[in-house]
Amino acid sequence: MRTVTSLPHKVRRDDHLWVPLSDGTRLSARVWRPDSSDVEPVPAVLEFLPYRLGDLTAQRDSIHHPYLAGHGFAGVRVDLRGSGDSDGVLTDEYTEQELRDGEEVLAWLAAQPWCDGNTGMMGISWGGFNALQLAARRPPSLRAIATLSSTDDRYADDVHYMGGCLLSDNLSWASTMFAYNSCPPDPAVVGHRWRALWRDRLEGCEPWLIEWLRHQRRDEYWRHGSVCEDYSAVECAVLAVSGWADGYSNSVFRLLRHLSAPRQGLIGPWSHKYPHLGRPGPAIGFLQQLVRWWEHWLAGVDNGVMAEPMLRIWMQESAKPATAYEQRPGRWIGEPAWPSPHVVAPTELTMLRNRLVTRSDGDVPEEELTIESPLSVGQFAGKWCSYNAPPDLPYDQREEDGGSLVFDTDVLTDRHEVLGSPVVNLELSADRPNAMVTVRLSDVAPEGRATRVSYGLLNLTHRDGHDRPEPLEPGRRYRVSVPLNGVAQAFPAGHRIRIAVSTSYWPLAWPPPEPVRLTVFAGSSSVTLPLRPARDGETGPEPFDEPEGTPPVPVRRLEPGDGGWTVSRDLVDYRSALDVVKDLGVVRFDDTGLDVHRRADERYEWVADDFESARGTVDWTMRFTRGDWDVRTTTHTTLSCTPTEFVVHARLDAYEGEVRVLSRNWRTAIPRDHV
Repeated sequence: MRTVTSLPHKVRRDDHLWVPLSDGTRLSARVWRPDSSDVEPVPAVLEFLPYRLGDLTAQRDSIHHPYLAGHGFAGVRVDLRGSGDSDGVLTDEYTEQELRDGEEVLAWLAAQPWCDGNTGMMGISWGGFNALQLAARRPPSLRAIATLSSTDDRYADDVHYMGGCLLSDNLSWASTMFAYNSCPPDPAVVGHRWRALWRDRLEGCEPWLIEWLRHQRRDEYWRHGSVCEDYSAVECAVLAVSGWADGYSNSVFRLLRHLSAPRQGLIGPWSHKYPHLGRPGPAIGFLQQLVRWWEHWLAGVDNGVMAEPMLRIWMQESAKPATAYEQRPGRWIGEPAWPSPHVVAPTELTMLRNRLVTRSDGDVPEEELTIESPLSVGQFAGKWCSYNAPPDLPYDQREEDGGSLVFDTDVLTDRHEVLGSPVVNLELSADRPNAMVTVRLSDVAPEGRATRVSYGLLNLTHRDGHDRPEPLEPGRRYRVSVPLNGVAQAFPAGHRIRIAVSTSYWPLAWPPPEPVRLTVFAGSSSVTLPLRPARDGETGPEPFDEPEGTPPVPVRRLEPGDGGWTVSRDLVDYRSALDVVKDLGVVRFDDTGLDVHRRADERYEWVADDFESARGTVDWTMRFTRGDWDVRTTTHTTLSCTPTEFVVHARLDAYEGEVRVLSRNWRTAIPRDHV
């Protein structure tokens, strides 16, 4: 990323601002704005997060908010109630309280003398979620949003559940917020109140995992904040962005399809990162794109931004399987609308034993193929969402394919480009009332290496809807459709396209209560691929600028971090595990003198094919020090199971120096609801 120090407007930074709410709560805010805004008010762009603007997002904020300010906008960062230096306790994600607070923050911004009354919202992940959700509430000043790595459907397409299956990221993410919610405010900002505010947080801190497991089907809990319940509620302009290595690319397609408000979409090769910081690369000049977006929608500048393609996508070329990439080969393509007029009617391939074939006019013989996957299928799946903490992308799928039913095309004689969501239609039966199916789409190179391109999960008790699961009748035939994650992928000539079907995908998703033998009826099952044929003379959209941003705040690394993924198997007692370490070391923020240490250890383990042995454990340490102020919290969360229950054990310990000032324990059993 190119660092920019010369901008059209001189920028001032207002620190330690307080946004007063109607109930007396104060939220911590930081504002970057043009120096001239005191006499020439400007639009304001809000990013509303629980991630501590004083330290944990300070570097990222300093790269893009001053950049926006230097181009004529007020960049605003506000910490949610109960986070950072804000008052209160954070009790869950996207609560009604959070959204009401957001409306008040927007009204406060619009009323500031340096704001011209027009506001926008931007954010990645949490900030993308609440931007989209607040857009659906239509605050008077909100003219446009940029929502990155977010979803319109909190149940079916979020970190918690996928296809009705419980994701291990549900445990990982709940444990992350368990740790973050235990952190104190900064005494240098809030003064002597810090200890009382911290105590309130510690005593109000609950493992959100427990609540999320109490809602294993689509109910009112998940409908709240899911914009898909009423797309017409969103009337302001929407820029929806994600990446193929991210977990949230599907929502971009749905928002473009279903919103009637002005909208644009962008999907690159990136993980869960802003595109100007995007990895895998290529990163792009996304801040320049944002400036054009805000100029058009907040400042009324006719700059042609809406004349660009509705959807710009990175069409990925074939790549060897790897758990991390610096760059993904490919090219940018543009679509005037979504669904795209350039995607032809889906190509249907019939699934025969070991083969995918184009359906002919004649009868296709039906054959019963059975599979009972070992519990180890899935240990090379990577994360549900790549958080740019490599190596967290899927590795060579050949070991996974060994425990799966595999269907290959013949060697391709010409290039195939897939754009959209492949769908696998399965005629099947199961020998247990509760079962799941995993379907993977891979690009198989001539030497046999298999790169996973997309995948989908379906809890088969959810075959008729995520709000009304029903047990399977063992032995009965069912027809189900498994949509795979949307993708833009080129399969070159000389390669093969592979579909693999398994009955488990642990530890990416929690296994069913007991092993399942699935029968797939080949000849009556098929896959549809949305193909985008090459067009003579096609040219791509205008190229993006190189990524740039303003200089990040200075940070020094005092102690190195550590990280990695380790798969282990003990062939004596058949114990297996996946260990994930994310240690960010100790960093010092030179402008505040604050030292911060963060470390997370995740472990997912099992014994042979004992489905009751599946267990996930996450430990976090958070530490903040400055001079003689030394505060540390440790959190521990374990999720295990029986055939009928999920069992959560959690612990929180808080320290001042070496003195433990609080210790809390939770142990809760939650009935399994067809999961």
